[in-house]
Amino acid sequence: MSKTTANEISGNLPAAKNFDRRSLLAASLGLAAMPALTLATTPRAEAAGALLGGWQPKFYRFKLGDFEITTISDSETFIDGPFPLIGANADETSVRKLMRDNLLPEQKYQPGFSPTLINTGKEIVLIDTGNGSNGFVPRPNGGWLAAQLGPAGFKPEDIDVVLLSHGHPDHIGGVIENGKPLFPNARYVIGAIEHDFWVPEGKFSGDLEKFASVYRANSKPIVGKYTFIKPGDDVVSGIRAIEAHGHTPGHLAYMIESGGKSILFWGDCAHHQVASLAHPEWHCVFDFDKEQSAATRRRIFDMAATDRLPVIGYHMPFPSLGYVETIAPGSYRWLAHSYQLNL
Repeated sequence: MSKTTANEISGNLPAAKNFDRRSLLAASLGLAAMPALTLATTPRAEAAGALLGGWQPKFYRFKLGDFEITTISDSETFIDGPFPLIGANADETSVRKLMRDNLLPEQKYQPGFSPTLINTGKEIVLIDTGNGSNGFVPRPNGGWLAAQLGPAGFKPEDIDVVLLSHGHPDHIGGVIENGKPLFPNARYVIGAIEHDFWVPEGKFSGDLEKFASVYRANSKPIVGKYTFIKPGDDVVSGIRAIEAHGHTPGHLAYMIESGGKSILFWGDCAHHQVASLAHPEWHCVFDFDKEQSAATRRRIFDMAATDRLPVIGYHMPFPSLGYVETIAPGSYRWLAHSYQLNL
């Protein structure tokens, strides 16, 4: 077969067209422009829909041995800080630098508020009740537990035990709803030291009296259903009270154990996922005994890091699950849960 030369190809083109290079270039540019011209003359389609806005999950569930555990978001509010709420005994520059170094806003943060439900297979235990109608974060920005129980798969009547870590309004606020106990079938459990601290009339003034008045108001309708415990007591099989005093005089953490697995609910041992752990010595404005709180933080953080315990931290970013790593003597880091508890 003979080869076809370029001259033969060009000789086969119609002579009338005179296809020189300039003509071919002009023709190709015209063809390339046709889709753009077509689009320009076609009516423009509207966007698929309006922006939906941000959204965060309101509950998270996982298994621990034979237990099923659900954390529920009671608020997504942003607050000013962490300084001076945390680190007032340091200085603002140091706190803001720590936030900047951790790629966090320097003057705003979003704490978790995470009541936790534990289905043991025999009982459903709720640890802490959120802000309710009279807690730290007023509705509609907080007090979501009552509304979120249903979407999470629960009814108030399902709760057998309401277990309280301490008496602050963002933990006991959800006990009462519309003047009545929200959990009609539950018994209520709190540390004896904690109850005895908050309940007396005329003992406090200022902010402490505000906190105490909420505790008294929410305790009176249920006082006959209270059980008072001390560190080391079992609440139910698999849930044991751990001493964590300082944040309040009777503040308790809880060790939850099932099927050879453990998780620590540490309540308010930390109020910020970076500042509280990196500098346990930094004071928190909400702590009643600031030096005892700092010592408790070091002890609890060291236990969690040494024993490689998963942790439910009430004020850690939702879903408030994570681990603790020691980064230097007396300094720690919060490692947010990813998938470890989903296996």
